[in-house]
Amino acid sequence: MRPRRPKPEKKQRRPQNTGAPSGTRRRGRGLRLAVAGIAVLAVATASGGVIAALTTEDAEPAADSSRAQPPPSVPPGDPVNVATGGEVAPLRRVVPPDVLAVGRGSIPAAKIKKIASLGRVSDVVAVAGGAVQLQGRQVNAFAVDPSAFRSWTPPGTAKNNALWEALAADRFVVSTAAAEHLRLNRGMRYPVVGRTMPELTMGGAGPLGLPGIDMLVSGSSGGRIGLVPNVAVLVNAPGVSPAKVVKAVTKVLGPGTNVVNLHDYQTPGDGGRPSSYLDLYKEAATACRGLSWTVLAAIGQVESDHGRNAGRSSAGALGPMQFMPATWKAYGVDGDRDGRADIMNPYDAIPGAAKYLCANGAGRGGKQLYNAVYQYNHAHWYVQKVLSLARAYAARFS
Repeated sequence: MRPRRPKPEKKQRRPQNTGAPSGTRRRGRGLRLAVAGIAVLAVATASGGVIAALTTEDAEPAADSSRAQPPPSVPPGDPVNVATGGEVAPLRRVVPPDVLAVGRGSIPAAKIKKIASLGRVSDVVAVAGGAVQLQGRQVNAFAVDPSAFRSWTPPGTAKNNALWEALAADRFVVSTAAAEHLRLNRGMRYPVVGRTMPELTMGGAGPLGLPGIDMLVSGSSGGRIGLVPNVAVLVNAPGVSPAKVVKAVTKVLGPGTNVVNLHDYQTPGDGGRPSSYLDLYKEAATACRGLSWTVLAAIGQVESDHGRNAGRSSAGALGPMQFMPATWKAYGVDGDRDGRADIMNPYDAIPGAAKYLCANGAGRGGKQLYNAVYQYNHAHWYVQKVLSLARAYAARFS
């Protein structure tokens, strides 16, 4: 059975600057930062543990509207995520985040662009954020564009249209842990205390996927509350050691910025699933004894540049691993256990590729591996390129 015919190379898409993250608890001791002279917005999850630090500029709870100050001005040229309209774009792909960087103020646009231009960085999002009071507790919030940000959340959350429609309708969304801990009920109105104190309606809850962030609001609500523009950056860099990405991002942003390797965290409520393409390749390979994850990574790079070009090829192949739909019907896998084997979802597609390769003898190595990759795409140049990239991955991560 032939997965697909060779297809022409596609142009790489440019990184987008939109979106934001969510709340979890770290496995181990959290980072504790003190911010003197500003209203401190420590990034503590609702379930406990301080992970990073966020602030709002001059954030002082306003007891009445007469004391409220206008929202902070946005530096000229800085990319800011703003939700527009009540409709939400359909989910096109999943972008597993690798690194979260949190500043003590707005991160300059030039530095955000520099992060986006780092080698092997595929996507970058910059978001407004800060700590607010909700139900008498300090909660860290991000202001996001629901259409753009949904791709950065765990698969089950990303596919939950009701959550993103609620955000687009100017309601707030919280992590599952925050909803339980703060006893929040969907449809109820709650005062959210920041620079001002608007009453917002809870639109829903779900695993948000990032440490210390337990609340999402729309761009308009974020402006009213006084969240700091571009205070955080989320980075996706498939096929690269997250530790190296942390080091590179830290070098760009300089002192005073908290840069977190998200692979050190486990997301409650989402089963602790892998959060990057690198982790997905490694996990999927374990299902086929003898198959190296580096082969899957090499195929993922050649086929879609790790999800960047996952659209339909000229031959009709789809998804991050570029399966032909007919082949997918035989080898598709429901990797995220949501009841569907989705050809466009890397949590399904990558295990599906491992299954197909294994069925063709890839786990036996040598000539059998060569033949298995050849079955994936009937071209000797393709096999040679994949195996060469696999060796490069093995050397880089050995």
